[in-house]
Amino acid sequence: MKNLKMSVAAMLLLAVTFMNAQDGHNHDKMKMGDKKMEQMDHSKMQANKDAKAEMILSDYFNLKEALVADDAKKAAEASSKLIGSFKAFDREAYTSEQQMELIEIIEDATEHAEHIVKSPIDHQREHFKTLSIDITDMVAITGTAHTIYEQFCPMYDNGSTWLSTSDEIKNPYLGSKMVTCGKVQKEIK
Repeated sequence: MKNLKMSVAAMLLLAVTFMNAQDGHNHDKMKMGDKKMEQMDHSKMQANKDAKAEMILSDYFNLKEALVADDAKKAAEASSKLIGSFKAFDREAYTSEQQMELIEIIEDATEHAEHIVKSPIDHQREHFKTLSIDITDMVAITGTAHTIYEQFCPMYDNGSTWLSTSDEIKNPYLGSKMVTCGKVQKEIK
């Protein structure tokens, strides 16, 4: 009888130990699952963040091309789309400090884009200069999925920069007057 009690006690001890081990293993699995879920949510946020920033860049590049072509109407249309992309931009995935910077950048950029919508081409180009600085500042925070080039024209307004998807110079400030005036200042990846 004493051996039977010892065996039952030993079996209970083994069962409790086994259950605790399983519970710990399941707890670790849950932790791993939570981490994976967190990583998936972060990846989803990152993809969404990148998509919104890339849309702004795409609209900006369309505006730049319209100015290169001396087309004030297309520049106004592209700028109007850019305003919509600024409004759709979600800053949630960024740190609070970055969010504050992005708010300032986007407010200023939106104001310049609004002027481009309703202005003649010379005035569009004036606002494009400041808009380009804003977009460059935005990219410094958001990054970009593609290589872009910061280009510089020494002839327009004591020197002006813009961004491009190509290292080939197509000057949005001088358009057809001097389309190849400028140089690549740096590559942004």
